[in-house]
Amino acid sequence: MIEQYVRGLRQVDPAQVALVGGKGAHLGGLSRIEDVHVPDGFCVTTDAFRRIMAQAPSIDDQLDALSRVNPDDREAVRTLSARIRRTIEEVVVPDDLAAAITGALARFGEQAAYAVRSSATAEDLPTASFAGQQDTYLNIVGPAAILRHVSRCWASLFTERAVTYRRRGGIDHRTVLMAVVVQRMVVPHASGILFTADPVTGNRKVATVDAGFGLGEALVSGLVNPDVFRVCDGEVVAKSISVKERAVHALPAGGTREVTVDARRQEQPALTDAQAVSLVQLGRRIEARFGRPQDIEWCLVDDGFRIVQSRPITTLFPVPEAGDEENHVYVSVGHGQMMTDPMRPLGYSMWQLTAMVAMHEAGGRLFVDVTGRLASPASRAGLLDALGKGDPLVRDALETVLERDGFVPSLPDAGPGGPPAGGAPAPIRTDPAVVTELIERSRASIAALERDIRTKTGPELFDFLLEAFEEHKRVLSDPLSIQAIMAGMEATWWLNDKLQEWLGEKNAADTLTLSAPDNVTSEMGLALLDVADVVRPLPEVVAFLREVEDEDFLDALAKLAGGAEARAAIEAYLDLYGMRCVGEIDITRPRWRERPTTLVPVLLDNVRNFEPGAAERRFEQGRQKARLKEQDVLARLRAQPDGDRKADEVRRMIERVRTFIGYREYPKYGIISRYFVYKQALLREAERLVQAGVLPEREDAFYLTFQELHDVVRSNGVDDRLIQERKEAFRSYHELSPPRVLTSDGEALNGAYRREDAPVGALIGLPVSAGTVEGRARVVLDMAEADLEAGDILVTTFTDPSWSPLFVGIAGLVTEVGGLMTHGAVIAREYGLPAVVGVERATSLIRDGQRIRVHGTDGYIEILS
Repeated sequence: MIEQYVRGLRQVDPAQVALVGGKGAHLGGLSRIEDVHVPDGFCVTTDAFRRIMAQAPSIDDQLDALSRVNPDDREAVRTLSARIRRTIEEVVVPDDLAAAITGALARFGEQAAYAVRSSATAEDLPTASFAGQQDTYLNIVGPAAILRHVSRCWASLFTERAVTYRRRGGIDHRTVLMAVVVQRMVVPHASGILFTADPVTGNRKVATVDAGFGLGEALVSGLVNPDVFRVCDGEVVAKSISVKERAVHALPAGGTREVTVDARRQEQPALTDAQAVSLVQLGRRIEARFGRPQDIEWCLVDDGFRIVQSRPITTLFPVPEAGDEENHVYVSVGHGQMMTDPMRPLGYSMWQLTAMVAMHEAGGRLFVDVTGRLASPASRAGLLDALGKGDPLVRDALETVLERDGFVPSLPDAGPGGPPAGGAPAPIRTDPAVVTELIERSRASIAALERDIRTKTGPELFDFLLEAFEEHKRVLSDPLSIQAIMAGMEATWWLNDKLQEWLGEKNAADTLTLSAPDNVTSEMGLALLDVADVVRPLPEVVAFLREVEDEDFLDALAKLAGGAEARAAIEAYLDLYGMRCVGEIDITRPRWRERPTTLVPVLLDNVRNFEPGAAERRFEQGRQKARLKEQDVLARLRAQPDGDRKADEVRRMIERVRTFIGYREYPKYGIISRYFVYKQALLREAERLVQAGVLPEREDAFYLTFQELHDVVRSNGVDDRLIQERKEAFRSYHELSPPRVLTSDGEALNGAYRREDAPVGALIGLPVSAGTVEGRARVVLDMAEADLEAGDILVTTFTDPSWSPLFVGIAGLVTEVGGLMTHGAVIAREYGLPAVVGVERATSLIRDGQRIRVHGTDGYIEILS
């Protein structure tokens, strides 16, 4: 019976989280590492907690009420959690359970002082630390006091902060149990925290030691600022010694108190450099044992260090696996693709298989290794220039890495430059027929894919898809397509550079490219205005759409007056654009065709905010504005010396940019069209696996890579545990923010704007669409929840092409992620919306409903109210 309720720390297996909680399991693992000294003690197991909960009156009703409460209703959470804690604390500990605990105390010293510490089963885990969410009590003396504080630890599973943390992490309160660790109290000279990786930069080679006098409670509570030591490669590379006026000491009879540190010691370091280095060496052994960077609580006593806790550092972004010990520099794919959310394994593996360059996964995101191109001076300049034009923050981050001596070795260029074999390709002619031909090629390729995939099932489908991926890449690498894209981009850059030089005008190409032809993404936004024109005069349909919740609403729509007409318009729109969705590079994301309710709020906004014929008028207004801008620019140029030559060059370049800039969006449309065909075939295969009893749910296939799903189809067997682990990892990845640049040392860099031309207090970003606009900020994190009025300014994390239908109804755009040629920027220019992108933390610094002014020409935002 005693074994059921009490386990000595040295008998605890690190895998026994369900029995002794995360902290207890980690302490058990620590006690098994050579030369790591853990204070003696024992764990009161989760079986004891279960028994107490079974005796707690009405606890099930209280937990039901807690699960129903809105997590944002802090008062309700506070009230309910306090009631549950009182209920648990008032349960009398059964005699046999009390005897098991006091018996363990007798073995370690009944009247000794102890630390009584909570250890929940969802604590100190690789994906969630729960640091500080439950309670710890120091210097508790005597069996009665120990039992009382064990009860308090059980109750602390329901502190307000722990309840909120679980709700945010999607963890069911009933699935979490509480064990309690009881350890002999250590009375230290100094104590603190060791991070075996830099918690700010993520650098795995730099450890950080925080240290203060006395018990660690002084640091944890913020009573004093710690001494900080940064240790790398066995030496202290930086340190900061604070003035430590206060400390927390243990009292002989139990409890703790705050004391004043002797004035002569206040500015002395809590550790010597040698002690800091020795502590980090100890931390490296612990890190190696647990297989990931650790956040370690330590104490220094007369004969050395005691380790009182170790938990994973859950905030570090993972490092891609390179398979070697060399230095690597990675650039984020998601920042370029306007999708920084994590991808499921099927999603990222499909993107890897269809991408033109090798990509590496970490934290559910993809990265490209640019180390080789940075190492060569010739390719380095081209890479920095190309990435810098798109996103100057990426360039700045890479330059920060390059400034570090030796991290990226400088290699000699392979040989003299020169045109490729066969000579440089001939310049593409400025001819709309080129774009027409490219679009027809893409359509034909997709039609062939749709035709040929229909009969493919089982392993044959996967073999077919591998061949289809090669065709996919062939289409992407079509030299004519690449030339057309580059022609539009280069013409844009040329116009902006020359017109600023000759006329002093910034970003003139923004106006000159308004309503350019063949832009499938801007056409998508305008087409939904046409659907609104069909719906607007149908009151029954409008009323029905306002109440829509089910994805099969189109079937019911046809039964209403005018419903057949409305349904036909929506179906026609989905036929053209139903393969799109937010985060569309992840094949596992639900497409509009699969979840058409996503479009309903935007459609209703268009019905409310626009008059009939708005799409045609808007396109024509843009075209006229571009034409007038061209006339103005050419007239001003002709008035200059050598003006006829300049005007002629600019006129030709305007014709070129308007011919090709719209096509910039088409290859992505082709990719996503193909992706939807792949997805439908894979879902049919996943459904067969469900029918065969191999997969519990069709969407479980999303948590397997393409190759793993292929293996499951061949073997008709799946590792259920792997799928569950992947689901938990995917949930945890949402808490991580991917950096623009990541090194193999784990350092995460996001770059900085090196600018001083914005007003004090303004939010700095990248100007991508000219103009200035003032209006109400609408902070929208989910397109389906957008509620926009004419004149609103959209503020969001990122916008991929699927956000384009929202652009027709807004006055300006602010995003946290983006670059000059990313989709949101291109469409903002197409619609004439002032836009600033790459604004760090815009969605938290700008509050929904505030009035803001967006300076799209100069790249900053002013918050007005």
